[in-house]
Amino acid sequence: MRKRFNTTGLCYPKEHYMVNLEERLEEIKTLVDGGEYFVINRARQYGKTTTINLLAEKLTRQYAVFSISFEGMEEEVYTSADRFCMNFYSLLSDEFSYHTVEGMPCSISEECERRSTGGTARPGMGGISEFISQMCREADRPVVLIIDEVDQASGYDIFITFLGMLRKKFLARKKQPTFQSVILAGVYDIKNMKLKLRQETEHQYNSPWNIAADFMVEMSFSVPDIAGMLEEYEKDVRTGMDFLVMAELIYDYTSGYPFLVSRLCKILDEYIPGREGFPDLPSAWSRDGIAEAVKILLAEPNTLFDDMVKKLNDFSVLRQALYSILFLGEQVPYNVDHYAINLGVMFGFVKLSEGFVQIANRIFETRIYNLFLSEEILNSALYRAASADKDGNRFIRNGMLDMEQVLERFVISFSDIYSDADESFIEENGRRFFLLYLKPIINGVGNFYIEARTRNRRRTDVIIDYHGQQIVCELKIWHGKEYHTRGEKQLIDYLDSYHLKTGYMLSFNFNKKKKIGVQRIQLGEKLLIEAVV
Repeated sequence: MRKRFNTTGLCYPKEHYMVNLEERLEEIKTLVDGGEYFVINRARQYGKTTTINLLAEKLTRQYAVFSISFEGMEEEVYTSADRFCMNFYSLLSDEFSYHTVEGMPCSISEECERRSTGGTARPGMGGISEFISQMCREADRPVVLIIDEVDQASGYDIFITFLGMLRKKFLARKKQPTFQSVILAGVYDIKNMKLKLRQETEHQYNSPWNIAADFMVEMSFSVPDIAGMLEEYEKDVRTGMDFLVMAELIYDYTSGYPFLVSRLCKILDEYIPGREGFPDLPSAWSRDGIAEAVKILLAEPNTLFDDMVKKLNDFSVLRQALYSILFLGEQVPYNVDHYAINLGVMFGFVKLSEGFVQIANRIFETRIYNLFLSEEILNSALYRAASADKDGNRFIRNGMLDMEQVLERFVISFSDIYSDADESFIEENGRRFFLLYLKPIINGVGNFYIEARTRNRRRTDVIIDYHGQQIVCELKIWHGKEYHTRGEKQLIDYLDSYHLKTGYMLSFNFNKKKKIGVQRIQLGEKLLIEAVV
């Protein structure tokens, strides 16, 4: 039985198609070799647990490794020091039960078991500190502690006390035996762990973990990473795909977010073959197949998207920041002290690019757009107008989207509904109005995303994928003839990069002498279809 793509739980190299993590593991091991304490804090479903599992296997050749997790720990565990300590001993004892902890004498295993049932001469954190020193003294190799899912302990004072104890031992490591390295893993950076339990106005940071080294290992997947995984897959399946081209397309949508990469690959491998237009695996692993896989991914419920919605509901300042970036074209410079942006980076929703904040990837961007738009649909006159216009398939010609017709009908509907609106209202909401109009027309068949390179207050390029047809439509605010001419040239250059002959432009023009409507303009080999409202 061949390997498969996995998006639930741990990935195992012998069972699953995976990116080669060896270089990353070597980077992390360098930190361990140097005696560093550090935090692997990355967004949800970013491959942390799989990385930790492989790291523990690698470190076992040189270290005595305890790899435990706080996942599923009941709230009662954090109600007293004694309860927490007994549970900690129990987690360590389980490590002895599941496998041999290399370099650790049997006497330590027996002592750990005794303490896990309450048999200890010294209770509380002092007892744990004493046991750690004993364990590290008697082991015949350095000891490493890895704790996954530390977010489960977030906000509990007893865990902060536990970290404080580890910090104290770290600082005194020249005088008393202690861990070679402590690795904590979770979404929240330790200094931010209090954030999710506090009101947004408090923004308290509580960090006894200022001993931690910076963790700079890149955990997102590059194009070569993805290509290597697809090359292994291709050897087994033989679709005939160009795995480098496919890797680039997958990266374009995901920016290397591990779950999204694996999910698209799983959809392409298991869900696309047999659908209309994709009779087999070779047809699935194509540009059209990826567009279809993206459509499926954007429509499905999963824990990553569920968590995204929860975070946006929990943190209104983050929600407002993302809204401003997406709909208002705000270019937000990165500031390390900006609370909302720090949250977005920590949750993986945004990334830094040339000093500014961008949505992390096209999948997230479109999903967030859809979320914001869906909240306005019931009250949107334009959405209702588009739904009515869609009846009779007036926008479909020979199975393809007639974008010129879309623009013509949008001009009519927009003019009917918002002819009396003031300039500032339209300038702030124009793009959102167009996307609300577009959504029911392509819903269920096509996708759209916004080209990050061109999004600003003056200009936004919407890229539409419809049944393999790719359409570029520039949305812009009118700022004079010279700016408009420059915009036409930019659009032509952009069409070249997409190998397209026809482009579309929608201008929101506040000049009283403007001519509303749609016209065709031939510029060399390119045809521009321009709409003005």
